[in-house]
Amino acid sequence: MDSRQAAFMAAGVARRGAAIKLAVPAAILFFVLLLSLGIVGGIAGSSQASASSCGSAGQPDTEYGDGTETGGTDDTNGLHAQQLANAKIIDQEATKAGLPGRATLIGLMTALQESTLINLDHGDQDSVGLFQQRPSSGWGTKAQIMDPHYSARMFFLGDKDGSPQGLADKNWESMGLGEAAQAVQHSAYPSLYDGQESEARSIAKEAGINLDRTGKATGNQPTADASGDTGDTTGQTPTTRCNDNSDDTSTAKPGTAFHDGDSPWPAEVKNPRSAADAIKWAQQEADSGSSDWYRQCLAFVSQAYGWNFSGTTYAIDHYYEMPMSMRHNRDRNPPVGALMYWRTSSRAGHVAIYVGNGQIASNDIRTPGHISIVPATDIESKWGSTYVGWAPPYFPKGG
Repeated sequence: MDSRQAAFMAAGVARRGAAIKLAVPAAILFFVLLLSLGIVGGIAGSSQASASSCGSAGQPDTEYGDGTETGGTDDTNGLHAQQLANAKIIDQEATKAGLPGRATLIGLMTALQESTLINLDHGDQDSVGLFQQRPSSGWGTKAQIMDPHYSARMFFLGDKDGSPQGLADKNWESMGLGEAAQAVQHSAYPSLYDGQESEARSIAKEAGINLDRTGKATGNQPTADASGDTGDTTGQTPTTRCNDNSDDTSTAKPGTAFHDGDSPWPAEVKNPRSAADAIKWAQQEADSGSSDWYRQCLAFVSQAYGWNFSGTTYAIDHYYEMPMSMRHNRDRNPPVGALMYWRTSSRAGHVAIYVGNGQIASNDIRTPGHISIVPATDIESKWGSTYVGWAPPYFPKGG
Protein backbone atom coordinates (compact mmCIF):
# COMPACT_ATOMS: atom_id res chain seq x y z
CA MET A 1 0.00 0.00 0.00
CA ASP A 2 2.88 2.38 -0.76
CA SER A 3 3.87 3.12 -4.37
CA ARG A 4 0.29 2.87 -5.61
CA GLN A 5 -0.49 6.35 -4.22
CA ALA A 6 2.40 7.74 -6.24
CA ALA A 7 0.48 6.84 -9.37
CA PHE A 8 -2.40 9.00 -8.12
CA MET A 9 -0.01 11.89 -7.48
CA ALA A 10 1.74 11.60 -10.84
CA ALA A 11 -1.53 11.45 -12.72
CA GLY A 12 -2.82 14.53 -10.93
CA VAL A 13 -6.16 13.00 -10.18
CA ALA A 14 -6.01 12.19 -6.49
CA ARG A 15 -7.29 15.68 -5.71
CA ARG A 16 -9.67 17.18 -8.26
CA GLY A 17 -10.09 20.96 -8.22
CA ALA A 18 -13.48 22.57 -7.76
CA ALA A 19 -13.30 24.24 -11.16
CA ILE A 20 -12.89 20.90 -12.89
CA LYS A 21 -15.78 19.43 -10.93
CA LEU A 22 -18.02 22.22 -12.15
CA ALA A 23 -16.94 21.89 -15.75
CA VAL A 24 -16.87 18.15 -16.30
CA PRO A 25 -19.59 15.57 -15.49
CA ALA A 26 -18.70 13.33 -12.58
CA ALA A 27 -18.96 10.15 -14.64
CA ILE A 28 -16.33 11.43 -17.11
CA LEU A 29 -14.03 12.38 -14.27
CA PHE A 30 -14.36 8.93 -12.82
CA PHE A 31 -13.57 7.33 -16.16
CA VAL A 32 -10.49 9.58 -16.60
CA LEU A 33 -9.40 8.53 -13.14
CA LEU A 34 -9.60 4.88 -14.08
CA LEU A 35 -7.72 5.51 -17.33
CA SER A 36 -4.94 7.27 -15.44
CA LEU A 37 -4.59 4.24 -13.18
CA GLY A 38 -4.54 1.87 -16.12
CA ILE A 39 -7.32 -0.28 -14.70
CA VAL A 40 -10.22 0.28 -17.09
CA GLY A 41 -9.27 -2.70 -19.18
CA GLY A 42 -8.89 -4.90 -16.12
CA ILE A 43 -12.17 -4.16 -14.36
CA ALA A 44 -14.17 -7.03 -15.82
CA GLY A 45 -14.21 -9.89 -13.38
CA SER A 46 -12.23 -8.02 -10.73
CA SER A 47 -15.18 -7.89 -8.37
CA GLN A 48 -15.72 -11.60 -8.06
CA ALA A 49 -14.97 -13.33 -4.79
CA SER A 50 -12.92 -16.49 -4.61
CA ALA A 51 -14.08 -19.10 -7.08
CA SER A 52 -15.92 -22.03 -5.66
CA SER A 53 -14.34 -25.43 -6.00
CA CYS A 54 -17.53 -26.91 -7.39
CA GLY A 55 -16.59 -26.82 -11.06
CA SER A 56 -17.98 -24.59 -13.78
CA ALA A 57 -20.94 -22.91 -12.13
CA GLY A 58 -21.92 -19.53 -13.52
CA GLN A 59 -20.87 -16.04 -12.54
CA PRO A 60 -23.88 -13.82 -11.83
CA ASP A 61 -21.77 -11.08 -10.27
CA THR A 62 -19.29 -10.23 -13.02
CA GLU A 63 -19.07 -8.99 -16.59
CA TYR A 64 -22.43 -7.51 -17.38
CA GLY A 65 -21.19 -6.18 -20.71
CA ASP A 66 -21.42 -2.65 -22.11
CA GLY A 67 -24.86 -1.78 -20.82
CA THR A 68 -26.70 -2.19 -24.12
CA GLU A 69 -28.62 -5.25 -22.97
CA THR A 70 -29.79 -3.73 -19.71
CA GLY A 71 -30.57 -0.20 -20.84
CA GLY A 72 -27.35 1.34 -19.51
CA THR A 73 -25.54 4.04 -21.43
CA ASP A 74 -21.86 3.36 -20.79
CA ASP A 75 -19.43 1.48 -18.60
CA THR A 76 -19.22 4.27 -16.04
CA ASN A 77 -22.79 3.50 -14.99
CA GLY A 78 -21.85 -0.08 -14.17
CA LEU A 79 -18.73 1.01 -12.32
CA HIS A 80 -20.68 3.52 -10.27
CA ALA A 81 -23.19 0.79 -9.40
CA GLN A 82 -20.26 -1.25 -8.10
CA GLN A 83 -19.12 1.73 -6.03
CA LEU A 84 -22.53 2.08 -4.43
CA ALA A 85 -22.79 -1.65 -3.75
CA ASN A 86 -19.35 -1.71 -2.16
CA ALA A 87 -20.15 1.37 -0.09
CA LYS A 88 -23.19 -0.42 1.30
CA ILE A 89 -21.10 -3.48 2.14
CA ILE A 90 -18.59 -1.31 4.02
CA ASP A 91 -21.44 0.25 5.97
CA GLN A 92 -23.01 -3.14 6.64
CA GLU A 93 -19.79 -4.42 8.18
CA ALA A 94 -19.34 -1.28 10.28
CA THR A 95 -22.94 -1.58 11.47
CA LYS A 96 -22.60 -5.29 12.31
CA ALA A 97 -19.46 -4.46 14.27
CA GLY A 98 -21.41 -1.90 16.30
CA LEU A 99 -19.26 1.00 15.04
CA PRO A 100 -20.69 4.49 14.50
CA GLY A 101 -21.32 6.15 11.14
CA ARG A 102 -18.05 8.05 11.40
CA ALA A 103 -16.24 4.72 11.05
CA THR A 104 -18.16 4.07 7.84
CA LEU A 105 -17.06 7.48 6.54
CA ILE A 106 -13.42 6.66 7.24
CA GLY A 107 -13.85 3.29 5.53
CA LEU A 108 -15.39 4.93 2.46
CA MET A 109 -12.64 7.55 2.26
CA THR A 110 -9.99 4.85 2.54
CA ALA A 111 -11.51 2.61 -0.13
CA LEU A 112 -12.00 5.57 -2.49
CA GLN A 113 -8.33 6.45 -2.18
CA GLU A 114 -7.05 2.89 -2.37
CA SER A 115 -9.24 1.43 -5.12
CA THR A 116 -11.84 4.06 -6.16
CA LEU A 117 -14.33 1.78 -4.35
CA ILE A 118 -13.89 -0.91 -7.02
CA ASN A 119 -12.96 -4.41 -5.84
CA LEU A 120 -9.66 -4.70 -7.72
CA ASP A 121 -7.93 -8.04 -8.17
CA HIS A 122 -4.56 -6.33 -8.62
CA GLY A 123 -2.51 -3.49 -7.17
CA ASP A 124 0.93 -2.51 -5.93
CA GLN A 125 2.97 -5.65 -5.26
CA ASP A 126 0.41 -8.16 -3.89
CA SER A 127 -2.23 -5.60 -2.81
CA VAL A 128 -5.82 -6.43 -3.81
CA GLY A 129 -9.39 -5.56 -2.96
CA LEU A 130 -11.25 -2.46 -1.83
CA PHE A 131 -8.62 -1.50 0.74
CA GLN A 132 -5.65 -2.87 -1.22
CA GLN A 133 -4.72 -5.17 1.65
CA ARG A 134 -1.71 -7.42 1.20
CA PRO A 135 -1.69 -11.18 1.88
CA SER A 136 2.03 -10.92 2.64
CA SER A 137 1.25 -8.47 5.45
CA GLY A 138 -1.15 -10.80 7.20
CA TRP A 139 -4.49 -9.43 5.96
CA GLY A 140 -5.61 -12.84 4.71
CA THR A 141 -5.41 -14.84 1.51
CA LYS A 142 -6.07 -13.14 -1.81
CA ALA A 143 -9.37 -15.01 -2.06
CA GLN A 144 -10.42 -13.76 1.37
CA ILE A 145 -9.42 -10.16 0.70
CA MET A 146 -11.33 -10.23 -2.59
CA ASP A 147 -14.51 -10.72 -0.56
CA PRO A 148 -15.61 -7.12 0.17
CA HIS A 149 -17.34 -8.18 3.39
CA TYR A 150 -14.16 -9.80 4.68
CA SER A 151 -11.86 -6.93 3.66
CA ALA A 152 -14.17 -4.32 5.21
CA ARG A 153 -14.44 -6.32 8.42
CA MET A 154 -10.65 -6.59 8.57
CA PHE A 155 -10.27 -2.85 7.99
CA PHE A 156 -12.59 -2.12 10.90
CA LEU A 157 -11.69 -4.90 13.33
CA GLY A 158 -8.36 -6.34 12.22
CA ASP A 159 -7.37 -9.90 12.98
CA LYS A 160 -8.47 -11.46 16.25
CA ASP A 161 -4.86 -11.92 17.32
CA GLY A 162 -4.23 -8.19 16.88
CA SER A 163 -1.95 -8.49 13.86
CA PRO A 164 -2.78 -6.65 11.72
CA GLN A 165 -4.82 -4.16 13.69
CA GLY A 166 -8.00 -2.54 12.42
CA LEU A 167 -9.60 0.83 13.02
CA ALA A 168 -11.27 -0.31 16.25
CA ASP A 169 -7.84 -1.15 17.67
CA LYS A 170 -6.76 2.49 17.40
CA ASN A 171 -7.72 5.55 19.45
CA TRP A 172 -9.42 6.62 16.26
CA GLU A 173 -12.26 8.76 17.62
CA SER A 174 -9.75 11.36 18.80
CA MET A 175 -8.09 11.45 15.36
CA GLY A 176 -8.93 13.35 12.22
CA LEU A 177 -10.61 11.32 9.47
CA GLY A 178 -7.55 10.96 7.26
CA GLU A 179 -5.32 10.39 10.28
CA ALA A 180 -7.55 7.49 11.35
CA ALA A 181 -7.39 5.96 7.88
CA GLN A 182 -3.61 6.25 7.90
CA ALA A 183 -3.43 4.58 11.30
CA VAL A 184 -4.72 1.41 9.64
CA GLN A 185 -3.23 1.71 6.16
CA HIS A 186 0.31 3.01 6.85
CA SER A 187 0.42 4.72 3.47
CA ALA A 188 3.43 6.59 2.10
CA TYR A 189 1.04 9.43 1.24
CA PRO A 190 -1.17 9.88 4.32
CA SER A 191 -2.46 13.31 3.32
CA LEU A 192 -4.43 11.90 0.37
CA TYR A 193 -7.18 10.30 2.46
CA ASP A 194 -8.63 13.62 3.60
CA GLY A 195 -9.12 14.58 -0.03
CA GLN A 196 -11.77 11.86 -0.38
CA GLU A 197 -14.14 13.12 2.34
CA SER A 198 -16.44 15.10 0.04
CA GLU A 199 -16.82 12.24 -2.44
CA ALA A 200 -17.32 9.73 0.39
CA ARG A 201 -20.13 11.81 1.85
CA SER A 202 -21.74 12.14 -1.57
CA ILE A 203 -21.67 8.39 -2.19
CA ALA A 204 -22.97 7.72 1.32
CA LYS A 205 -25.92 10.04 0.70
CA GLU A 206 -26.68 8.39 -2.63
CA ALA A 207 -26.45 4.92 -1.07
CA GLY A 208 -28.74 5.87 1.82
CA ILE A 209 -26.00 5.43 4.44
CA ASN A 210 -26.45 7.18 7.78
CA LEU A 211 -23.10 8.68 8.70
CA ASP A 212 -24.55 10.11 11.90
CA ARG A 213 -25.29 6.65 13.32
CA THR A 214 -24.07 6.18 16.88
CA GLY A 215 -22.03 3.21 18.00
CA LYS A 216 -19.17 1.89 20.08
CA ALA A 217 -15.64 3.04 19.23
CA THR A 218 -14.06 -0.36 19.90
CA GLY A 219 -16.72 -2.31 18.00
CA ASN A 220 -17.59 -5.95 18.50
CA GLN A 221 -15.71 -8.86 16.98
CA PRO A 222 -18.09 -11.19 15.08
CA THR A 223 -18.59 -14.71 16.33
CA ALA A 224 -17.48 -16.09 12.97
CA ASP A 225 -13.80 -16.62 12.34
CA ALA A 226 -11.83 -14.17 10.21
CA SER A 227 -12.29 -16.24 7.07
CA GLY A 228 -15.85 -15.03 6.83
CA ASP A 229 -17.43 -18.47 7.13
CA THR A 230 -20.26 -18.40 9.63
CA GLY A 231 -21.48 -21.42 11.43
CA ASP A 232 -21.82 -24.15 8.83
CA THR A 233 -23.59 -26.62 11.07
CA THR A 234 -22.89 -29.50 8.73
CA GLY A 235 -19.14 -29.17 9.20
CA GLN A 236 -18.76 -29.43 5.44
CA THR A 237 -16.34 -27.42 3.37
CA PRO A 238 -17.51 -25.96 0.03
CA THR A 239 -15.65 -28.79 -1.70
CA THR A 240 -17.43 -31.61 0.12
CA ARG A 241 -20.77 -29.86 -0.29
CA CYS A 242 -20.44 -30.20 -4.06
CA ASN A 243 -20.60 -33.95 -3.78
CA ASP A 244 -23.14 -34.13 -0.97
CA ASN A 245 -26.10 -36.20 -2.12
CA SER A 246 -27.09 -37.38 1.34
CA ASP A 247 -30.47 -35.71 1.39
CA ASP A 248 -31.37 -35.52 -2.30
CA THR A 249 -35.06 -35.47 -3.00
CA SER A 250 -34.86 -35.15 -6.77
CA THR A 251 -32.72 -36.26 -9.69
CA ALA A 252 -34.21 -33.84 -12.23
CA LYS A 253 -31.80 -32.52 -14.85
CA PRO A 254 -30.80 -28.82 -15.04
CA GLY A 255 -33.32 -26.78 -16.98
CA THR A 256 -36.27 -28.90 -15.88
CA ALA A 257 -39.24 -26.67 -15.04
CA PHE A 258 -39.99 -25.76 -11.43
CA HIS A 259 -43.49 -26.39 -10.07
CA ASP A 260 -45.32 -25.33 -6.92
CA GLY A 261 -44.94 -27.76 -4.04
CA ASP A 262 -46.96 -28.09 -0.87
CA SER A 263 -44.82 -28.30 2.22
CA PRO A 264 -45.71 -26.34 5.38
CA TRP A 265 -42.93 -24.52 7.22
CA PRO A 266 -41.61 -26.16 10.39
CA ALA A 267 -42.81 -24.56 13.63
CA GLU A 268 -39.47 -22.85 14.29
CA VAL A 269 -39.71 -20.82 11.06
CA LYS A 270 -40.99 -17.48 12.27
CA ASN A 271 -40.50 -14.21 10.41
CA PRO A 272 -41.71 -10.61 10.77
CA ARG A 273 -43.51 -11.03 7.42
CA SER A 274 -45.57 -13.90 6.07
CA ALA A 275 -44.69 -15.52 2.75
CA ALA A 276 -47.53 -13.65 1.06
CA ASP A 277 -46.35 -10.32 2.44
CA ALA A 278 -42.73 -11.09 1.57
CA ILE A 279 -43.69 -11.79 -2.04
CA LYS A 280 -45.80 -8.63 -2.13
CA TRP A 281 -42.83 -6.63 -0.85
CA ALA A 282 -40.52 -8.23 -3.43
CA GLN A 283 -42.98 -7.37 -6.21
CA GLN A 284 -43.09 -3.76 -4.99
CA GLU A 285 -39.29 -3.63 -5.14
CA ALA A 286 -39.41 -4.93 -8.70
CA ASP A 287 -42.08 -2.39 -9.66
CA SER A 288 -40.24 0.50 -8.00
CA GLY A 289 -37.18 0.21 -10.24
CA SER A 290 -34.91 0.35 -7.20
CA SER A 291 -31.27 -0.32 -8.05
CA ASP A 292 -30.13 -1.00 -4.48
CA TRP A 293 -29.66 -4.76 -4.76
CA TYR A 294 -26.46 -5.25 -6.76
CA ARG A 295 -24.92 -8.49 -5.45
CA GLN A 296 -27.20 -8.29 -2.41
CA CYS A 297 -29.26 -11.46 -2.87
CA LEU A 298 -29.15 -12.64 0.76
CA ALA A 299 -29.88 -9.13 2.05
CA PHE A 300 -32.82 -8.92 -0.35
CA VAL A 301 -34.51 -12.15 0.71
CA SER A 302 -33.98 -11.46 4.41
CA GLN A 303 -35.40 -7.95 4.13
CA ALA A 304 -38.32 -9.27 2.11
CA TYR A 305 -39.19 -11.36 5.15
CA GLY A 306 -38.90 -8.32 7.41
CA TRP A 307 -35.40 -8.74 8.85
CA ASN A 308 -32.82 -5.95 8.87
CA PHE A 309 -30.07 -8.45 8.15
CA SER A 310 -29.75 -12.18 7.60
CA GLY A 311 -26.97 -12.82 10.11
CA THR A 312 -24.98 -14.81 7.55
CA THR A 313 -22.20 -13.67 5.23
CA TYR A 314 -22.80 -15.87 2.18
CA ALA A 315 -25.98 -17.09 0.51
CA ILE A 316 -24.66 -20.62 0.02
CA ASP A 317 -23.64 -20.79 3.69
CA HIS A 318 -27.14 -19.79 4.68
CA TYR A 319 -28.47 -22.89 2.94
CA TYR A 320 -26.08 -25.17 4.81
CA GLU A 321 -26.89 -23.51 8.12
CA MET A 322 -30.38 -24.94 7.76
CA PRO A 323 -31.09 -28.16 9.65
CA MET A 324 -30.84 -31.08 7.26
CA SER A 325 -34.59 -31.63 7.57
CA MET A 326 -35.19 -28.20 6.03
CA ARG A 327 -32.85 -28.64 3.07
CA HIS A 328 -34.45 -30.05 -0.06
CA ASN A 329 -31.48 -30.76 -2.28
CA ARG A 330 -32.21 -30.38 -5.99
CA ASP A 331 -35.96 -30.64 -5.44
CA ARG A 332 -37.73 -28.65 -8.16
CA ASN A 333 -41.09 -28.42 -6.41
CA PRO A 334 -40.60 -25.59 -3.90
CA PRO A 335 -43.60 -24.19 -2.05
CA VAL A 336 -44.50 -20.55 -2.66
CA GLY A 337 -42.30 -18.32 -0.50
CA ALA A 338 -39.42 -20.79 -0.27
CA LEU A 339 -35.81 -19.69 -0.62
CA MET A 340 -34.02 -21.23 -3.61
CA TYR A 341 -30.24 -21.52 -3.77
CA TRP A 342 -27.69 -21.84 -6.56
CA ARG A 343 -23.97 -22.49 -6.58
CA THR A 344 -21.94 -20.05 -8.67
CA SER A 345 -18.26 -19.55 -9.39
CA SER A 346 -18.41 -16.80 -6.79
CA ARG A 347 -17.84 -17.84 -3.19
CA ALA A 348 -21.18 -16.31 -2.24
CA GLY A 349 -23.60 -18.34 -4.36
CA HIS A 350 -27.09 -17.03 -5.02
CA VAL A 351 -30.50 -17.11 -3.34
CA ALA A 352 -33.93 -15.96 -4.53
CA ILE A 353 -37.56 -16.15 -3.40
CA TYR A 354 -39.91 -18.56 -5.14
CA VAL A 355 -43.09 -16.63 -5.97
CA GLY A 356 -45.02 -19.46 -7.62
CA ASN A 357 -45.78 -20.69 -11.14
CA GLY A 358 -42.13 -21.54 -11.73
CA GLN A 359 -40.94 -17.97 -11.09
CA ILE A 360 -38.62 -16.25 -8.64
CA ALA A 361 -37.95 -12.74 -7.40
CA SER A 362 -34.23 -12.24 -7.99
CA ASN A 363 -31.75 -9.39 -8.11
CA ASP A 364 -29.31 -8.79 -10.99
CA ILE A 365 -30.80 -11.32 -13.43
CA ARG A 366 -32.09 -8.75 -15.93
CA THR A 367 -30.50 -5.52 -14.75
CA PRO A 368 -27.69 -5.25 -12.20
CA GLY A 369 -29.05 -3.96 -8.91
CA HIS A 370 -32.72 -4.38 -9.86
CA ILE A 371 -35.25 -6.96 -8.74
CA SER A 372 -37.06 -8.89 -11.47
CA ILE A 373 -39.71 -11.60 -11.52
CA VAL A 374 -38.30 -14.24 -13.86
CA PRO A 375 -38.49 -17.99 -14.51
CA ALA A 376 -36.43 -19.84 -11.93
CA THR A 377 -34.71 -21.68 -14.75
CA ASP A 378 -33.08 -18.40 -15.85
CA ILE A 379 -30.41 -18.78 -13.16
CA GLU A 380 -29.30 -21.98 -14.87
CA SER A 381 -29.85 -20.97 -18.48
CA LYS A 382 -28.54 -17.38 -18.31
CA TRP A 383 -25.89 -17.62 -15.59
CA GLY A 384 -24.95 -21.28 -15.98
CA SER A 385 -25.31 -21.72 -12.23
CA THR A 386 -25.95 -25.01 -10.46
CA TYR A 387 -29.23 -25.40 -8.58
CA VAL A 388 -28.60 -26.60 -5.03
CA GLY A 389 -32.09 -26.80 -3.55
CA TRP A 390 -34.74 -24.96 -1.60
CA ALA A 391 -35.40 -24.35 2.07
CA PRO A 392 -38.07 -22.55 4.09
CA PRO A 393 -37.41 -18.86 4.89
CA TYR A 394 -35.53 -19.61 8.08
CA PHE A 395 -33.19 -16.92 9.47
CA PRO A 396 -31.90 -18.26 12.78
CA LYS A 397 -29.33 -15.43 13.02
CA GLY A 398 -31.54 -12.73 11.52
CA GLY A 399 -32.13 -9.47 13.30
